[in-house]
Amino acid sequence: MTVDWVLAADPEQLLPARQQMAFTLGFHIILVPFGVAFTFLMLIANYRGLKRGDDTALLLARRWSQVAAVLFAVGAVSGTVLSFELGLLWPGLMGTYGAAFGIPFAIEGLFFFIEAIFVAIYIYGWERMKPWPHFWTGVPVVLSGIGGTSSVVAANAWMNQPDGFTMRNGEVVDVRPMDVLLNDAFGYEALHMLLAAYMVAGFTVAGVYAVGMLRGRRDRYHRLGLLIPLTVAAIATPMQIVVGDVAAREVFHNEPAKFAAIEALYETDTHVPEVLGGYYADDDVHYGVHIPWGASILSGYVPSTEIRGLEEVPTEVRPTDRAVTIVHLSFDVMVGIGMALLGLSAWFGWSWWRRRDLPRSKWFLRATAVSGVAAIVAMEAGWVVTEVGRQPWTVVGHLLTRDAVTTEGNIWLLYTATLVLYTAVGAATLYVLGLMRRRWRAADDPTVPYGPSAVGEERT
Repeated sequence: MTVDWVLAADPEQLLPARQQMAFTLGFHIILVPFGVAFTFLMLIANYRGLKRGDDTALLLARRWSQVAAVLFAVGAVSGTVLSFELGLLWPGLMGTYGAAFGIPFAIEGLFFFIEAIFVAIYIYGWERMKPWPHFWTGVPVVLSGIGGTSSVVAANAWMNQPDGFTMRNGEVVDVRPMDVLLNDAFGYEALHMLLAAYMVAGFTVAGVYAVGMLRGRRDRYHRLGLLIPLTVAAIATPMQIVVGDVAAREVFHNEPAKFAAIEALYETDTHVPEVLGGYYADDDVHYGVHIPWGASILSGYVPSTEIRGLEEVPTEVRPTDRAVTIVHLSFDVMVGIGMALLGLSAWFGWSWWRRRDLPRSKWFLRATAVSGVAAIVAMEAGWVVTEVGRQPWTVVGHLLTRDAVTTEGNIWLLYTATLVLYTAVGAATLYVLGLMRRRWRAADDPTVPYGPSAVGEERT
């Protein structure tokens, strides 16, 4: 069986279904860090404000909570669309494997409801609750965000390394929920995603205030607004580098086809070079930069480490040259941006250790201003690696993507409607956030959320 024969046999719905899923997931994933990590930044500011009587920190906390509420609402909309897409676009997945695959999503739904309840309480409680009880209502928001994200990642990890079920006569039986949730890929994938969320939220929020400082607003409000998120991001970044290295090595051991695509390697060999850039065609990488023995050393610590190539993947399930190029370049982008953000974190850390102050260079503020966009690009690239790197499988070893997709209806119409909906939602979100920013900037005498007396009473 040849690759051309496989492609010829693909349902016509496969391309638009994959594009729609990629677009909606790519949109939604940007909002996830703000539900998971931005709320944590909000609580840090809230805690600092109460502990130190810092009115500026309290003001930041309240404004950040309002932004978090808007983004949570938008994330709820985009996440709901994704849930419907799983059933509409991929009946082969949900119909056959839903008994196992649905478990993490059921748990995610519980975390979502908890998060929604406490987001409402926290927002409502600013002027209606005592300061410290109000602060504690924000903790479940952070914890449920972590739990919900981990649950969704568990589902993705299960597709990469399926476990916890038995197939009998083409049906899933004997489902073992804990094995489904705690599959072999769950640990490093979940930690990798959570650290990415803290990096994205931290660098993005810091970037907003860096832009303000570049425009001359050097007051304490902007300095603190930059300092809190950048500190969190700077702590998460080196941890992410370590976890990413562990994750790549786990992929090397447990997902050899994906790892071969990452390295764009056709022939199984030792002393394999690390190839940066280039594109994959005709079983080779063109225009890439080769680092001798790099891939073998990174994989097994010694040059003699053998890496399995794409030649060992059966032809009928071997990824296309285009897919290999996409995975290879996406991995390079993710790692490259990660190392650049590590450098920015080190710059900030060194300055703070030496002078307890931000670096004074305008180039530092410029780098911080773009770091949020860079972190988002790196996160998107990481998801491309895990999703495209799994192709042509939806459930590795069990279900091909072409067998999972629906064969009914005109998906292009649904895809177009989704594009229109998401464009409208995205534009409305930016418009609302812009209105909030202008209103806050125009406020001559911004009120402290609890009032000076309330904070003082809590401290005495």
